Amino acid sequence: MAAQKTMLAEFPWAEEYRVGTMDDVLTPALVIYPEILASNLERTLALLDGDPARWRVHIKTAKLGYTLRLLVKRGVRNFKCATTLELLTACECGAEDVLLAYPSMGANARRVQELAAQFPRVRISVLAENDEQVRQWRESRVGVFLDINPGMNRTGIEQNSIPEILALARNIGVNGLEFRGLHYYDGQLGGLEFEERTQAAHRGYDQLLKVVAALEHAGIRVPEVVTAGTPSFPASLAYAGFRDQRFVHRVSPGTITYCDATCLAQLPAEYGYRPAAMVVARVVSRPRAGIVTCDAGHKTVSADAGVPTCVVVGHPELTPLSPSEEHLPFAVAEEAHVPQPGEILYLLPRHVCPTVNNFDCALLVRGGEIETVEKVSARGREAPLLAMVEKAVPLSR
Repeated sequence: MAAQKTMLAEFPWAEEYRVGTMDDVLTPALVIYPEILASNLERTLALLDGDPARWRVHIKTAKLGYTLRLLVKRGVRNFKCATTLELLTACECGAEDVLLAYPSMGANARRVQELAAQFPRVRISVLAENDEQVRQWRESRVGVFLDINPGMNRTGIEQNSIPEILALARNIGVNGLEFRGLHYYDGQLGGLEFEERTQAAHRGYDQLLKVVAALEHAGIRVPEVVTAGTPSFPASLAYAGFRDQRFVHRVSPGTITYCDATCLAQLPAEYGYRPAAMVVARVVSRPRAGIVTCDAGHKTVSADAGVPTCVVVGHPELTPLSPSEEHLPFAVAEEAHVPQPGEILYLLPRHVCPTVNNFDCALLVRGGEIETVEKVSARGREAPLLAMVEKAVPLSR
């Protein structure tokens, strides 16, 4: 994080992020910059040789219907998501193919089946890692990806367990379902330096291709292989083994849509990504000498990536300290300008994905002016009772 702070303290684009007037804005507020967002999408497509079909973008970051429609407008039709609300939003916004990349069981699986019936034009897929998960999808129109564990140890079948993978792939067909490919998320590599991360990712991809070869040798066609969130995106692009294969290879980074402090540190500068989302906060207190506090605690800027939770754009003298729910204190360097209560700060999150999820609405700012207010469409989750979701029964207030 120290390198990120050094890099971003100068922040040559700082003036471009300022909102002309904040008099009527309740803080903390989520601000999204459409022109920068569009640039991030274009840069991603350029890295994919102009082929939007190679990007199965994870919408856990995007969250807004506005952003999803922007992706669709640019030819992106393949999406990946983690919740049924994200799945619903993607279907409503023009997606043609959506992978729910999260193990769904019980009522969650029934809800996915309902959405598949509600949106028959959308090709919906799910993950499986055991026979029980496969059996629950019988008599539904969803397809199944096998979730392969690359060493992240969060979900999936261990990548070395080829006999188990073969048996489960066969069981998909036995249950009358379509086997659609392999899902491989190597997010555990994000903490490694670039070269080491690339080498570790490529070793994993070597093993992944062994899995593909074993399946094909057993007469099981692998239609698609999905790899790479944001940290291993460059490694996937550089891996020669994914070229000229019979399967379709897609990458699935999501954070690059808005970009954050971690993203800027992990990806090569020549990619040209810039932050398209900021949290605008106000200084609310000076509790003692050397400390100021703003209104952006961990219910605003997510603390899941650790402390500091963010970078204060253009203010290298401010070091974010441990937040509480609604308060974020900063240490102020000696002899530095001390922000006064009411002063506006622009915070670049260390992890933008859960930060976006903290807001009901986002301000779209173009040329320093607020253009519109957009709903964060896929924020949170659907109502917890399946019957209420089916009938769209409103919750009591």
